Amino acid sequence: MDKRQVLIFDTTLRDGEQVPGCKLNTPQKIEIAQKLEQLGVDVIEAGFPISSPGDFKSVVEISKSVSEPIICGLSRGVQKDIEVAAEALKYAKRPRIHTGIGTSPSHIKFKFKSTPDQILERAVAAVKHAKKFVEDVEFYAEDAGRTDNEYLARVCEAVIKAGATVLNIPDTTGYCLPDEYGAKIKYLSDNVVGIENVIISAHCHNDLGLATANAISAVMNGARQIECTINGIGERAGNTSLEEVAMIMKQHPRLDVYNNINSKLLNPVSKLVSERMGMIVQPNKAIVGSNAFAHSSGIHQDGVIKNRETYEIIDPEEVGVHESMIVLTARSGRAALAFRAHKIGYTLTKLQLDEVYQLFLEHADLKKEITDDDLHEIMKVAKLSGKVEA
Repeated sequence: MDKRQVLIFDTTLRDGEQVPGCKLNTPQKIEIAQKLEQLGVDVIEAGFPISSPGDFKSVVEISKSVSEPIICGLSRGVQKDIEVAAEALKYAKRPRIHTGIGTSPSHIKFKFKSTPDQILERAVAAVKHAKKFVEDVEFYAEDAGRTDNEYLARVCEAVIKAGATVLNIPDTTGYCLPDEYGAKIKYLSDNVVGIENVIISAHCHNDLGLATANAISAVMNGARQIECTINGIGERAGNTSLEEVAMIMKQHPRLDVYNNINSKLLNPVSKLVSERMGMIVQPNKAIVGSNAFAHSSGIHQDGVIKNRETYEIIDPEEVGVHESMIVLTARSGRAALAFRAHKIGYTLTKLQLDEVYQLFLEHADLKKEITDDDLHEIMKVAKLSGKVEA
């Protein structure tokens, strides 16, 4: 049986840009979109055209600048929104309108002051209107994570009949547990007439730190698209991290799925997005954080030096990182010291290593980290005593 492809829908330029202070100009958006194309994403959500003239222009220019991925424009389930999105996408080779409405009791009662039946009618009307402009229409059921499954299934079935090609099931508030979200996807797969003719998409937020786990749970239960961002940026606590889901699929063959991401570009693209948006990537961020392949514990360092796979499940080069880092601290052992010393040109005998190690510990107790410059200084002191030959 052939592996199932999971499409990667990147919303860095839409949901990711909703982070306060992360506004990008059009040239920057084009630059990132072109890098996303090289990375191998299947869909680029280029913006929310009606939200501002700048966003409209960016969607237009990205549509002109990118040829392989589907270019998607977001809209509310409002005629004017949909028409503006269609206008912004007129140069896209593969356009998609992403439209929808909130379906949870909270959204229906407080946001729309409406009823479930009226919301269903509005959902159908939005999809039908979008279908007048493009063939590829994605429908989002906002706050699907807190929507009753039976009602959600009714809405999904109705919008499929109206012409939707993709069903986005967002955990908008990041509330769901992985088994709960996965069960929701499975419920829709099992109970919605026509579901086999459309793509189920997972759009998860990270308010409880579960976005990646929820997205993978969705895939395990039938979803064929994950909506995500570079570095996991996005509204509030962020979105599902593209680099995390891409590498989980690569590292776990039992999932029996694949994606088209060129993983060796993950680190360079992460750095580009971080620089352009002014959003520092936390050091302990999975896959692309500066500490993702760094080792400071003596036990871990010794293991990695002997065999990288002892403490690393991913080869750094697979994600565009040159090599693992052996960070010298007071917790480092002799193996790490000898390794780093050799890297900068010193070969130590066992006796020399024992003696230099004591000097190293004296320095390490005074600093958080011993740099190569510090190591050279330690070696100078050691050379004066005849302990080292460079």
